[in-house]
Order: sequence, then C-alpha cells, then structure tokens
Amino acid sequence: MVPEPARREAGDPKDAEGGARSAVARARVVSELAARLLGADQGHVWFGPGTGTTAHEEETGAAVEVALGDAPVLRHPLDDGRPAASGLAGVPALLAVPVAGDEARLGVLYVVASAPRRWAAGEVTLLEALATGVAEAVELAALRADVQTERTHADLALESAGVGSFDWDVRAGLLQLDERIMTLFGYPDDDSEPTIEGFFARVHPDDRDGVRRALDDALAGTGQYESEYRILRADGSIRWVTSRGRAFADEAGAAARLVGVAQDTTGLRGSEALVARVLETMPNAFYSVDREWRLTYVNAQAERLLLHPRRELLGRRLWEVLPQGLEASFGARYREALDTGEPSSFEAFYPAPLERWYDVRVWPGPGGLSVYFHDITESRAARERLALLEAVASELAGTLDPAEAVARLARLVVPTLAEWCIVTLVDERLPGPTWSRLRDIGWWHADPDLRPVVHLYAELRLRSLTEESFVAQAVVTGEPVVRRGGATDAICAFLGPGPAQDSFRSLAPDDVVVLPLRAHGRTLGVLSLYGPPAPGLRFRGAADELRTELDVAARAGLALDNARLYEQQRGFSEGLQRSLLTPPPEVPGLEIAVRYHPAAEAARVGGDWYDAFCPRPGVTMVVIGDVVGHDMVAAAAMGQVRAILRGVAATTGEGPAAVLGRLDRALETLAVEITATVLVVSIEQDAGPGGDALVRWCSAGHPTPLLMTPDGEVVDAAAAGFRPNILIGVRTDLPRQEHRFVMPGGSTLVLFTDGLVERRGERYKVGAERLRSTLRELGPQEIGVLCDALLDRVMPAGPQDDVALAAVRTVPS
Repeated sequence: MVPEPARREAGDPKDAEGGARSAVARARVVSELAARLLGADQGHVWFGPGTGTTAHEEETGAAVEVALGDAPVLRHPLDDGRPAASGLAGVPALLAVPVAGDEARLGVLYVVASAPRRWAAGEVTLLEALATGVAEAVELAALRADVQTERTHADLALESAGVGSFDWDVRAGLLQLDERIMTLFGYPDDDSEPTIEGFFARVHPDDRDGVRRALDDALAGTGQYESEYRILRADGSIRWVTSRGRAFADEAGAAARLVGVAQDTTGLRGSEALVARVLETMPNAFYSVDREWRLTYVNAQAERLLLHPRRELLGRRLWEVLPQGLEASFGARYREALDTGEPSSFEAFYPAPLERWYDVRVWPGPGGLSVYFHDITESRAARERLALLEAVASELAGTLDPAEAVARLARLVVPTLAEWCIVTLVDERLPGPTWSRLRDIGWWHADPDLRPVVHLYAELRLRSLTEESFVAQAVVTGEPVVRRGGATDAICAFLGPGPAQDSFRSLAPDDVVVLPLRAHGRTLGVLSLYGPPAPGLRFRGAADELRTELDVAARAGLALDNARLYEQQRGFSEGLQRSLLTPPPEVPGLEIAVRYHPAAEAARVGGDWYDAFCPRPGVTMVVIGDVVGHDMVAAAAMGQVRAILRGVAATTGEGPAAVLGRLDRALETLAVEITATVLVVSIEQDAGPGGDALVRWCSAGHPTPLLMTPDGEVVDAAAAGFRPNILIGVRTDLPRQEHRFVMPGGSTLVLFTDGLVERRGERYKVGAERLRSTLRELGPQEIGVLCDALLDRVMPAGPQDDVALAAVRTVPS
C-alpha cells in the first residue's frame, strides 16, 4: 500500500480523487484485457487505502491475501492440483499478481476462471506485465495531486473541454475558432485572428503532412475531412485531436469553406497507449487479423515470430506471411473460432521456418481474431523428458522378465529419442570377452515398413562385430559413444561388405548414440539409438538430448538388473521349494500326479506342499497342506510339518484323523509355532478286479477334495453338513472327525490348495465352482495332462499365492 500523497494547500482535493478514478477506470480496462488474454471469465483489480478506491469484500477476499502477504503470486489451484489458500472455497481457479509501485504494493490484479484449470508460467508473466502498466497509471494519478494549482486548473479546463468548432474561409485565408478550440490549441487571449498558418505551426511536425493531405483531399473534391493528429502547445504539452469536417464550394464549384469540429482525444489515446505499451512489452507474441485474414496489429514479439518488421506485415494476409500454418492445425482452429465466435486454446507444433511448439490462444471479436502465441518449446521438451523417464521407470518396473523389459524399452524411446533403436544384452552364459557375448533382443522403428529391415539388421550385425565397433566400445568402456552426422559410413566400415551392411545402408541413419546399460558397476547391455527424434519432439540442443538419453539408459539399466536379480532369486527359491517336494511313489492299481507352481513374486514360495507315501502295505497316504506365510520361513516350517507328519503316519499306522491329532501334539511339544491347513487322505485298495478303494480322509481347515467319477461327473467329497476341523497349531484338545467313502475304479480324486481358486475381490465359492466346472469340462483323461490343463485354465495370471495340486486315480490291477 502507499500513503495518500501530500497536497499543496492551493490544490483541489478532488483532483486526486478524479485522477485515481481515471487510473482505476484504466485499470478496469486492463483487467478486462487480462481476462481475455488469459482465457478467463472475469478480470478484477483491487487497490488499497490511499489509491482512491476500494472493492467489495466478496470480490477481493482471496486477492487481499496477496496484497498483504509476502507471496509474489497467488496461483489457485497449484501446479500439483492443491488449492492455494483456504479463502478460495467456491472459486474454481484464480491467478493474482500484485500491482507494485516503486516503493510499495498498491493493490492486486487478478483473473478468475469458472472452471478448474492450471496457470502456465507464461500466463503469470503476462499478468505481471499488465500489472506493471496498472501500477504506472496509479502512481501517475497519485503524483497528479502535487502539480501546481495553476497547472491543475488548466488540466481540468482542458479535460472538461468538449467539442469545439472551426470555420476556414479558404479564399480569404481566415480561420475562425471557438473558445474551446482556442483553449485546446493553446492560443493566447490576445490572438483574435487565428490563421491556417498558425494552425499548422501548432500541429506536431510528424503529423503535418498527414493533416495537409487530408485537407487537400477534402478541398479537391471528396468534400469529407477527417484527421487525427497531435497539437504541440507553447508550453510543450501535446494533445491528441480528432477533427472532422465538410468542404463547401462556391458558385464556380471551387472549394470556398471548410467547416468542422475538433475534439480532444488525449484521454482516450492515453488508455490506448497504456494497453499498447503493455502489449509491446509482453514477452509473447500478440497479433490481430480482420475477417479477411489481414494483419491489423502486431507487437514487437509478433514481429520476431512472423519474421518481418511490422511495416511489412500490417495489411498483408496472415497466410501469405506463414503459409505453413494454413496446412497445420492452426488454420483449422482459427477458422473454427471465427465461425463459431467461441474462444479457443491449444498447443501445436509450427513447422519450418519456425519449428517450435506454441501455446496458442485465439478469441474472436467483431472485426476478426486476436491471437496470443507463447513459445513452450523448452517447457514442453522438459515435460516430454520427465514423461519419458517416468514411462521408462513405470513400464520397466511393471515386468520382471528381462526379454519383455527390453521389448518395452525399444518401443518407449522411439520416436521420442530416435527414429529407430536396437537393445542389446550381455549373455553371461556365453564364453569370451564381454563385447563378444552380446545378443540383440529388442528393436523398433517409427516407420512400420522399415521394421522388418531393422529386424534383419539386428539378426546379422553381431556376426560382424569387432572390438573397434561403437557397440563394443560402449560395452568395454562403459561410456556412451555419440556420432552426430556421417553415422552410416562410419558403421558400415565396421560391418564390411555383406547383407548386414546392405540392410544398414537401406536404413541410412545420419546420427547414432550407443548407450551402455549399467547398474551396480556392471554393464548389462547397450541401447543403440539411430537417427533424429521425430519432428516436434527434439529436445533443446544436443546436450539436453544426450542428458535425457543417459537418464533413460540409467533407469533401464537398473530395471534390467532388478529383472536379472529376480530371475536368480526366483530360481533359487523355486529350487529350494521343489527340493522339499519328492515325487510320488509308484503304487499298483493307482495313478498319482502332483504339481507345484510358485507365486508370481520370487519371495512368495514355501507355504504350500504335497506328499504321497505308503505307510504300510496296501495303504497309500496322500497329503496336501498350506503353512500360513509365503516366504523362506514358511518353506522351512513346511519342511518340518511334512517330515513330522510322515514320521507319525509311518510309525503308528493310524488313520488320517489320528495322524493329524498326533501331528498337532508333536508340534506343541517341539515348540514349533506354526499355523497350517492340512488334508490327509488314506486310500486302502480293494483286491477286487474293478479297482474300487476305501478312502478315509480328515481336513484340518483345508479345502475338501473333489471326486470325478469314471463318467466325468464331479462331486464334492464332503457329505452334506460337513464342517472342516480346526487348523493345525491352534488347539490340541479338540477331537478331529474322519470321513470315508468308496472310490469306484476309474475315479479321480483331486486335492488342491486355496491358491488355485482364490482371487482378490472374489468370494471363495465362485472360485471353487469355477474349478468344479473346469474339471467337468476336461473330463477323464491322462492324469498328468489333466493336472496341467487345470493349472493352465483355472490358476489366475500372476498368482499372488503358490499352488499345490495332487490327483489320484484308481485303476484295475
């Protein structure tokens, strides 16, 4: 805020108030202009005490926060979408900047949008430029109170002068002016006979020729006189005057008199000058065209954009200056705005000769279009760079398969970084130096017709690879190899004559960048980028391009290393798990098949297991279980449970319920703290030729088995009203219920863990029914094929849990 300026005693206090109101009126004009330029719905200006005005509370609640606070800009919402301040409830979007004087803040200029939107840096700059003009107008109004009383009264008299009249007797050379024009032109009181020469003496030297031509044209026959010019008064002040008149002829048809009026338009020209000054100092291009596409105004930045000085631009058709824009999206968007009368904003790439990205805002008016151009090439390149890096990190993190990761990388970098690319990995299983152990396993080209050529070249080139090649250099040194220009001849020299060289010459890249893919001090492969990025996607300068390429290579290297470590860990974990699961015994009259499938994550193994053994002659025991937990600890616990259960069953010869009871008590005695579901099935074969068998089973919280009869019918092995017993490791004092049924010869009993049927967000019954219906569709077939088909059709993709499956079929002896 600024203090109210001091006034001399002889001054009129109303002068400061009038000046402030004039400044505020101009500020309102600028605020409306700001709203139009920024595509907002409303523009407002608020001034503090001492500047001659206040605003309504509801209009300025948010803006006052900026005026009284330390923040240079109030942007709502912020770039990340959060509201800027608590006082903005109900305001979808607002951008405010201070109106700052030389010594203090005077107020706030702000725009409001009726829909949520982000505010770009260029829009902030534009609003700040407009605020500078407003500040100048306000401070000039404040200084007006310090002008001498006599000058103040003279200015008030000139401002109050309306329209004056004149009458020029051409033949006599006499010029009659009324008192208003005399005052406006600054004639002294004793000059009672003004002359046309005296009038021209008062016209600004730069405007005299124009006024003389307008008068001559009116006197020569047009009859109509209209001119706008400046008057240079004796005190040095300049006033703008608009004159209009009509010539009258005498009896002979010669011009005899010119009668007209003149009006002081200095105030209007001052407001226009303020707007023009703001537009001229804008850091962005601004121009306007009429409905015939003729340029009617260009600011200084627009001169640079349109590549011509404004004297050569005004009056020319826009599409003559930049014909490329008519074919690009610019012409269509301009015509749409002019036809519909609706403002438009868009981002587009302008082709040669500009070759830049622009944020364009277009709004129609009665006379044509106003166009705002903001160069966003650098900011767009930065956004593209960040988007590419995020895409690389996100896409490569979405797979732990190295081959799939490489395929994704090849498609991500084309065409943003290059016209085409090849991704190469080091095969650690091959002998020899690192550069000789490379495999090209991913490639892509922006042109679909050339992708087969890249494929052929990738299959052939490594056979010709030498230690001097760019790829070998990048692998051996761990440093990028960059060749801008002449890449085709340089690489063909390494390839030598043959199909590889022929295919490469048909691709003919001019640039090549070979980037090592490194992580934790190891080179895992290389990324070879060929040719320039697609038009409109090139980053700003070779240094920025290379920095982006190196960042992509670094992230890709880490992702590939994670995939490599995952494969190693998964192989180790799965190997440990399978070492604890022995193959089933060969039992006459029975067919037994077992399967185990680990979870999608390498560490999620260990909980599920199967087992099959013969505790005594004529009896086969099949067990399936699931220890709570999915890690290496669960795997170790599973091994303990499996071993104890085997020992109990082999030494006691008891049935499933007794075995589970003894297992529970043994774990309690040995202080093995685990929780598990277990299903124990005892199959006692009948000596009859049909292969029937007596099945006894007991479940400790485990899913019940399914029975498929010889004719393909699938039923639940549990009788009606069945309730599973409590889990192992919970209580040892509860009795366990055992169930039995006769299993006809040719029937198949299927045991499974819940990982086969459970899916996130789905009820267990849905998955269980899916398993039953799939088993029914598959029907009786070779038992191993049946198990594989069940896993393939029922198990979810990327399972979150490991899966164990066992199937037993009775066959005639």
